[in-house]
Amino acid sequence: MKNIYTHIPGYPRIGARRELKTALERHWRGELTSAELEDAGRVLRARQWARQRDAGLDFVTVGDFAFYDHVANHIQLFGCEPARFGFQDEAALVRYFTLARGRAGAGRDNDGGCCGHEGHPGHDSGSPALEMTKWFDTNYHYLVPELDAGTQFELASSRLFDEVAEALALGHAVKATLIGPLTFLWLAKATDGTPRPDLLDRLLPRLLPVYGQVLARLKEQGVAWVQIEEPILGLDLPQEWRSAFDTAYWQLNQAGAPLLLATYFSPLEENLSLACRLPVAGLHVDGVRAAHELVSVADWLPVHKVLSVGIVDGRNIWRTDLDAALATLAPVLEKRNGQLWLSTSCSLLHVPYTLQPETALAPELKSWLAFADEKLDELAVLRAAIERPAAAAEALAISRAAIAARRASPRVHDAAVRARLARLPADAAQRKSPFAERRLLQGVKLDLPPFPTTTIGSFPQTPAIRSARAACKRGALDGAAYEAAMRAEIEHAIRRQEALGLDVLVHGEAERNDMVEYFGEQLAGFAFTQNGWVQSYGSRCVKPPVIWGDVSRPAPITVEWARYAQSLTALPVKGMVTGPVTILQWSFVRDDQPRADTADQIALAMRDEVDDLQQAGIAIVQIDEPALREGLPLRQGPRAGYLDRAVRAFRLAAAVARDDTQIHTHMCYAEFNDILPQIAALDADVITIETSRSAMALLDAFGNFRYPNDIGPGVYDIHSPRVPDRGEMLALLRRARSVIPPGQLWVNPDCGLKTRGWPETEAALRNMVEAARQMRAELAAEAHGRDNAEAA
Repeated sequence: MKNIYTHIPGYPRIGARRELKTALERHWRGELTSAELEDAGRVLRARQWARQRDAGLDFVTVGDFAFYDHVANHIQLFGCEPARFGFQDEAALVRYFTLARGRAGAGRDNDGGCCGHEGHPGHDSGSPALEMTKWFDTNYHYLVPELDAGTQFELASSRLFDEVAEALALGHAVKATLIGPLTFLWLAKATDGTPRPDLLDRLLPRLLPVYGQVLARLKEQGVAWVQIEEPILGLDLPQEWRSAFDTAYWQLNQAGAPLLLATYFSPLEENLSLACRLPVAGLHVDGVRAAHELVSVADWLPVHKVLSVGIVDGRNIWRTDLDAALATLAPVLEKRNGQLWLSTSCSLLHVPYTLQPETALAPELKSWLAFADEKLDELAVLRAAIERPAAAAEALAISRAAIAARRASPRVHDAAVRARLARLPADAAQRKSPFAERRLLQGVKLDLPPFPTTTIGSFPQTPAIRSARAACKRGALDGAAYEAAMRAEIEHAIRRQEALGLDVLVHGEAERNDMVEYFGEQLAGFAFTQNGWVQSYGSRCVKPPVIWGDVSRPAPITVEWARYAQSLTALPVKGMVTGPVTILQWSFVRDDQPRADTADQIALAMRDEVDDLQQAGIAIVQIDEPALREGLPLRQGPRAGYLDRAVRAFRLAAAVARDDTQIHTHMCYAEFNDILPQIAALDADVITIETSRSAMALLDAFGNFRYPNDIGPGVYDIHSPRVPDRGEMLALLRRARSVIPPGQLWVNPDCGLKTRGWPETEAALRNMVEAARQMRAELAAEAHGRDNAEAA
């Protein structure tokens, strides 16, 4: 009987050269039919299954592929598309992309037709896309299911079964994967205000029979295993949710499919015995983030059940210390009588494909890394080291040498950076004066109207901008010509903003490839890949930097671009800096020192940038921190410590600002209700946040908290091509004003406009400016009415 098996929870789906991104965007432009898009998906799936087979995995994973988002796949699978979209006889793929990207009203042409989707009929009114938020503590965005007390479920999609059939036809042993029913419900939002416990009580009994049908059909197809993912077992769950697991899995077990219950991202803690006793055939646990629990899991899990240990990190890109991994596995192997499954800690969705094309990386650094394909190879080495030690000796020696070289490398540590941190004064993270005093000085300096309008920072990255950047990178355009091209783009953005009537302008970020990558390229301690793309959502991919050493800023980064933009206009132009927590969260971070130390190093680099911007005459500096909430530990215990460190890092970057320099920050696509005290502790003069997809619901929390500083709730969703009209934005602003004093309110989109086109951008911003002017008129009318009443 075989003792060691290998598998992975999931594999990247965008393609090694971002083939899925290309196909999706061609489809949305009308250049690729639905059938051709489906063909592109089949090619990608076949390729990734072949890679898993060739790496020696015992099963290929099916169900991890999605054209936009795996949660959206489940919304269609369970037949719970929200009624507000008014779907009739549209094709499944059309409905799918409408959920993801929204739908414009009749007569609008935002993205190639009514909503840019092939075959979509016209509609009288638009439909905003589903909300997006972060998948646990990752930078992947999922589409939030919308449920209510009356939601019914049915088996409504054959996509999963079709993909299983594809894999079986190619001769693969198949492990299908599903999000578990408790996690699916936990991730959803109640659109009718039904409390979460009531939603669970009402909907779980309706959802479980559909899961049973799915499992029965997968069993009938002949899958070897069904991986059923319940990562909420790593959260601090209310008792009613913990209790629901017994009922749910007793019922699911009746389908007879062999279930591998999978958890990841967090220790099980008080849910450990629960997970081990559920009626499933196997349990997958995160052996990277919860290595300390492995022996307890081995003790609690009955011997007849499979134990899968995610011993290779699925979230970061550092080579696995194989000796340390084997030492971690040794007591588990002993307790399990040598029977064990080896895996990555979680899906490899969160790392790039392969190091193979990374020819520009320094060989020393490259030897320290492992992307998705290299992680598959590490699993093979670990299995060989357990089953046939002699066969793994050479691979283990290579790994051992790389690990030792990284630890000993003199390039990793910078004594000057460490000395600067050590000698920081006690008040280094404290602004000179409180907000009330700063606000008066900033008001005199900026002289802005009520409900001032601005954008978050970026404007459309047009083909001309991307072409110029690519030409400069390959040497076809010299530095002077590239700078001239970018200056022309900046002037273009400034003139368009002036024409629209915006109050606070931005330079548009034409010169920036990515808000993190751009800064990292100019900071010491960072490295960059050529093809290290990772999916953020849909067709949006990012190329996270690699932080391998101590961080410092050798020279100013944004100052000359901001100075030039400000020279073009009398209106204030914001300087734009990415915050230290976001740079940390959206990078692959070194694992040889505490993350807080790395965050402080980045904060000091950004502090220098903020100071140089204000010295150059920039009156407003925005320090973007969209990832602040994302880094929050999934368990309550370590959260306070994380938040203290995150707030300190932001304040280190911002505290150098003079009282009359206005500091903005931006946050988006996360739940902020539970960290409002820490958001207030950032002490930013203005915060802009994503609120449009939730119809300003987040502002209730800010209002109840009595958030003290200024706030700009996003009035339209930039992740959809849909252009909301002035009335829709007015309704959101009036809703905002009902909970936030008008003197504290700014008017802005949800996020940067980099991914949008100029026609839809200008149309939306024109409506936004008109809505702000209407709000000012209403405010003035109210003041006039009060004056008349007092005079009478």
